[in-house]
Amino acid sequence: MSRKTLASVFLVAVLTAPSAAARPAPVEPVAAEPPAVAVLHAWDQRRAEAWAHGDPRLLRPLYTRGSVAGRHDRAMLRAWTARGLVVQDLRTQLLSVRELAHTATTWTVQVTDRLAGGVAVGPGVRRPLPGDQPTPRTLWLRRVDGAWLVAAVRAE
Repeated sequence: MSRKTLASVFLVAVLTAPSAAARPAPVEPVAAEPPAVAVLHAWDQRRAEAWAHGDPRLLRPLYTRGSVAGRHDRAMLRAWTARGLVVQDLRTQLLSVRELAHTATTWTVQVTDRLAGGVAVGPGVRRPLPGDQPTPRTLWLRRVDGAWLVAAVRAE
């Protein structure tokens, strides 16, 4: 091999070899959320969407039929929308979650949560919701058509 060819091969090898900076960093395994936490986060997200749209009908699929908690949530949302307000960026922070019982179709969890954010929005209004204190509650969930719905809530 000629010196010119050898130099070209060496140059190509150097230019195409990944540098330490270009190599991806090793991926650290991320612990998955406990299943109850994942279910509650997804449920809270769907609830926040209903409140952002100001549509109590969007809350109905989050609760079991006849759920008092669902009836209260829809009534609260109707009261807000009657004043011309919706709540955007509604965030609930789960501070603790403890599974009390779990079967294929029921789940009882004890949570401590708090309102972590939200903005009341309406004509000429854009006001952050006040801070909230941690509140312990027991939630009874029931699996209906593959989805976990809130059947009941009891404040502790």
